[in-house]
Amino acid sequence: MAGTQHAQWSSRWAFIMAAVGSAVGLGNIWKFPYEAGEGGGGAFVLLYLLFVFIIGTPCLIAELSLGRRGQKNPVYTMKSIATEEGRSTMWGLLGWSGIVGAFIIISFYSLVGGWVLAYIVKAAMGFGGFDAAKSTETFLTFIADPVQPIVAHFAFMAITVGIVARGVQGGLEKAVTVLMPALFAILVMLMIYSAVTGAFGEALNFLFRPNFHALTGDKILNALGLSFFSLSLAMGSIMTYGSYLPKDVNIPKSAITIAGADSAVALMAGLAIFRSCLPMA
Repeated sequence: MAGTQHAQWSSRWAFIMAAVGSAVGLGNIWKFPYEAGEGGGGAFVLLYLLFVFIIGTPCLIAELSLGRRGQKNPVYTMKSIATEEGRSTMWGLLGWSGIVGAFIIISFYSLVGGWVLAYIVKAAMGFGGFDAAKSTETFLTFIADPVQPIVAHFAFMAITVGIVARGVQGGLEKAVTVLMPALFAILVMLMIYSAVTGAFGEALNFLFRPNFHALTGDKILNALGLSFFSLSLAMGSIMTYGSYLPKDVNIPKSAITIAGADSAVALMAGLAIFRSCLPMA
C-alpha cells in the first residue's frame, strides 16, 4: 500500500514544540558550544546564525511544504509529488536517504540518551566534590562497564518507542509540550546561576567577542554543517512533521519561529557551558 493519510497536530503551538524538539539536540547543547569556542567565538556565532536564517530557514520551509503537500512519509511524499508534476519516481530515493540518515543519527542519539538517563540517576545520588579528573574517571568507568550502558540504552529506546507508539496527539504532543518548556526553564535557571556565581562576563566575552583569525575554511564549513544539523534538515523528520500540519498554519512564520527558538537554545547552552568551564570570579 502506498502509504496512508496522517493525523494532524492539534494546534500550532503543539507543532512548534514538536519541530523545535526535533531541531534542538546534540547540535545545540553539545556541538555548538565546542565549535564556537574553537572557531573564534563571536565570529563563529555570527556565521552560524547567518547560515541558519539565510540558508537553513528556507530549506526548513521547503521541507515543511513538501511534507504538508504529500501528507505521507518522506518516501511516498517525494514519489507522489514527483508523479503529480510529471517527474521521475526516482525522487523517492531522496526520501529514503533521509530515512537512512535518521537511522544513523538515532544509532548514536540513543546511546547518548542512555548516558543521560544513567547520569540522572547518578546526579540524584549526588555529585558533590567532583573535579575534572573525577568526572572523567567516572565517565570512563561507566562506558567501560559491560552492562550499565546497554541497560541505559534500552531504557531510552523503550521510552522513545513508547511515546511514538501512542501517535501524534497522544504521544508526541503530550511529550514535547511538557519537555520543551522544561528544557527552556532549565537553561534559564542555569544562566541565572551563572550570572550570580561569577565568571558570567567572561563567558559572554568568550562567546560573543569575534576572533576572525580563528575562522578558517574548515570552521566555516563546520558552521554551515552545524546549521543544517541543528535544524534537523535533510533527515526526513521535518518533512514528516510537515505531513501532520494543518492547511491553515503559516509555514514561513512557523519556520522562522523554529529557527529562532533553536538558535536561542544554542546560545543559552553556550553561556551556561562556558560559565562552568571558566574560573570563578
